[in-house]
Amino acid sequence: MKAVLDFMGPFTFSVFRFGTGALTLLLLIWVLKAGKPPKHMWKHLIVVGILQTGVVFSFVMYGMQFVDAGKSSVLLYSMPLWSSILAVKLLGETMTRGKITGLVMGMIGLVLILGRDIFFVKDPAIIFGELLIVAAALAWAASNMYYRLKLEGMTQLQVSAYQMLFGTIGILAATVLMEWGEPVRLTGSSIFYILFTGVLASALCFTVWFILLSTIDMVTATLSTLLVPVFGLFFSWWILGEAFTGSIIAGSALVITGIAVAQIFGRETSKGRA
Repeated sequence: MKAVLDFMGPFTFSVFRFGTGALTLLLLIWVLKAGKPPKHMWKHLIVVGILQTGVVFSFVMYGMQFVDAGKSSVLLYSMPLWSSILAVKLLGETMTRGKITGLVMGMIGLVLILGRDIFFVKDPAIIFGELLIVAAALAWAASNMYYRLKLEGMTQLQVSAYQMLFGTIGILAATVLMEWGEPVRLTGSSIFYILFTGVLASALCFTVWFILLSTIDMVTATLSTLLVPVFGLFFSWWILGEAFTGSIIAGSALVITGIAVAQIFGRETSKGRA
């Protein structure tokens, strides 16, 4: 996602990516004769599409123009922290001591990451990008809650395909508004980035994610996402050559550890649906 910004604007890429993903899934639905979702579910699919695909990835891609890839992955995958907070209100979970401890650690980690840029770097563009990515994490958490409340029972293939389709339409509108007429370079590399993120990271992995949300509890599902910022930090250093300050490393470690503490030590005594 970070590398493709050398070839096109963030919204344009997102249209290519999720358009490719949606077409892949709709073709699969047609081959498998899975049919269309019930009419009363369309409004819920539109909401999830706007949140999960439209808002999350529009905000992330725009923010990544100013924020390094490794830091972006940590900020975006603070999602389980926000999911834990929303689950208390919406899914009836209990806020146990383990969850409170994990949330406090995670929030301190976010303050360490954001605080250095706010108080020392003082670059408005970087701060704006970071806040956009945190907002994306909040939108993703809200999407998870909405899915659990409104869309459980539908086939995950249908949910993934149609929410991605509606989200792509929303991003397309933003692209026309924000990037109309801007150059797009379609090369072997940029086409590979589109296909990799569209077919694998979107069509396949989004479907797997909705399957996880339907078959296992929210705690276990969100815990698995801890690997993303770990690999994000490693690959951004290895492939993109990004350097990390002590505050980023310490803050990232606190966010990841805090999520793990909240999920592992908060799960045995928590009550509710997740």
